[in-house]
Amino acid sequence: MANRLKQIVSHLAGKEMSAELWQDVPLAPPDSIFQLTAAYKADTFPQKVNLGVGAYRDDNNKPWILPVVKKATSILLNDETLDHEYLPITGLADFTSAAAKLILGADSPAIKEGRTVSVQTISGTGANHLGALFLSRFYKFNGTPKVYLSNPTWANHHAIFRNVGIEPVDYAYYDPKTIGLDLNGFIEALNNAPERSVFLLHACAHNPTGVDPTQEQWKEIAKVIAAKKHYSFFDCAYQGFASGDLDKDAWAVRYFVAQGLPLLVCQSFAKNAGLYGERVGALHVVSADQETANRVKSQLSVLQRSEISNPPSHGARLVSLILNNPELFEEWKRDIQTMAGRIIEMRKELHRLLTEELHTPGNWDHIVNQIGMFSFTGISPKQSKELVEKSHVYLTGNGRISMAGLNSKNIRYFASELDKVVQGSASS
Repeated sequence: MANRLKQIVSHLAGKEMSAELWQDVPLAPPDSIFQLTAAYKADTFPQKVNLGVGAYRDDNNKPWILPVVKKATSILLNDETLDHEYLPITGLADFTSAAAKLILGADSPAIKEGRTVSVQTISGTGANHLGALFLSRFYKFNGTPKVYLSNPTWANHHAIFRNVGIEPVDYAYYDPKTIGLDLNGFIEALNNAPERSVFLLHACAHNPTGVDPTQEQWKEIAKVIAAKKHYSFFDCAYQGFASGDLDKDAWAVRYFVAQGLPLLVCQSFAKNAGLYGERVGALHVVSADQETANRVKSQLSVLQRSEISNPPSHGARLVSLILNNPELFEEWKRDIQTMAGRIIEMRKELHRLLTEELHTPGNWDHIVNQIGMFSFTGISPKQSKELVEKSHVYLTGNGRISMAGLNSKNIRYFASELDKVVQGSASS
């Protein structure tokens, strides 16, 4: 039957066809992270470790439903006033207003002056896309539309901007020699870029390196951005997840707003509320004044309408309850501290094992200096491959690991296997 179909297609290919049969569509490569997860699941080795996952796991390597989310879910289930009608195009107003206060600060002048536009999106990915699409339509680029992305960055950033006709350009960010921030390279890129360039900035817990600027470094970065009249495209997927403190993790965004710098912020509640599958996010555009904000909102509504019509309600209602109820909000902050605290403890223990017990060659201070879910170990692609193939430790080829994948039961095994590949390279 398959051969017969091929014959028919081949026969028709020589003639003018009335419709496309897609036989020339190239096979796209699989997503590397999802491919890694699939390989992990298929592995039967009892001590296998998945350090590629970008989601929180508890000490038993299980997904954790936040207790506050369970409470909020129960409240929603028993609220007979709720229905399944459409939300407005820009989303649930109680959610978007509370989300804006969370990232910008309740006393933010941008909110008080009515010049912030907030739109509910399909998590952080949707916020990045809607923000990029808005720029592609209305931003007055200085030359060919480009966006400057940190090297490295979340892989999806490249695809999102290319899909709307904005070409990604790398800027120096990570220094492999120090396994830290290349501040001089970053500042140089800001200075060398044409005026009014768009720079995507990770607000906290940089993905994939875990390397963040200090507050003093952020001030230096902001100073150059102001001088060059650049536009800041903030991506904030880990507020509260980095340090355990919601306000501390929002510092850079709030500082930029206070300096009067033009910006937008993409916000996700996947990690900090454990609502990965509910796709809860928001895009916030800080405008010059209220009149401008109204025009921006009108155009964001048009773009959103043509793509998703309006966003889903359940996740937004959960987060809205948590953000607007003082008791639930305080409980959420404790839940965030539980997650962030466990990751910080894993960093400390991994550092201790490598330096004090195993005496692994090299300096491993970056493990505790980095922040958030991810850590760049500093190992080579060859060493990463060896860990996957010989040790059944699943991580990306650039040496990035998810600290959430480590726990009290597997951290010693991972440290030992990491030590082996580093020792092997040191002796060869």
